[in-house]
Parts: sequence; C-alpha cells; structure tokens
Amino acid sequence: GDIVLLAKPVTLTEGDRVTLTTDVPVATDGTSKPEKLLYAVSLPPVHGQIEYINYPSVPISSYSQLDVVAQKVSDVHDNSHGAGKESLR
Repeated sequence: GDIVLLAKPVTLTEGDRVTLTTDVPVATDGTSKPEKLLYAVSLPPVHGQIEYINYPSVPISSYSQLDVVAQKVSDVHDNSHGAGKESLR
C-alpha cells in the first residue's frame, strides 16, 4: 500500500540530544503491521548523528518503528561551536 510519513520538525542546538518518539516520525503503510516499518537515514545530520541510546557515539543508518515506539533512537548534535541549530528531517 501507500506509505504515509508525518514528521514534526525537531531542532537541536549545540550539544543537544533528542529521543525520537512517535510524535516526531510516524509512518503507516496501509497494513496492520507498523512494527515492520523501517526508516533509512538517507541524509544524516550535518552536525551530529542518529544513534541508538544504548550505543552512544555509534551512528546508525536505519532503525525500525518499534525502536521509535520503545524510545531507543536519538538525534545527537555533535557540540560543534558555531554550528547553530539543526533540524531533523
């Protein structure tokens, strides 16, 4: 079926860490199995990374809807001075 992705903007400033919740990325594909949805990080943050909370400092390139529901994924700003704000898209 069709895939629908709704995302609220998340803005991070120097040194911030934001745990992704279902309020940020929420997707459906028309099936009754949202646990099978996978997100791919096709454009990683310029000043930071997406990582699993249990494995800090290790960037990831994909994660599942179940990871988001369980609040296991975060967006971390790399503490770059002068980098300003960055938005997760």
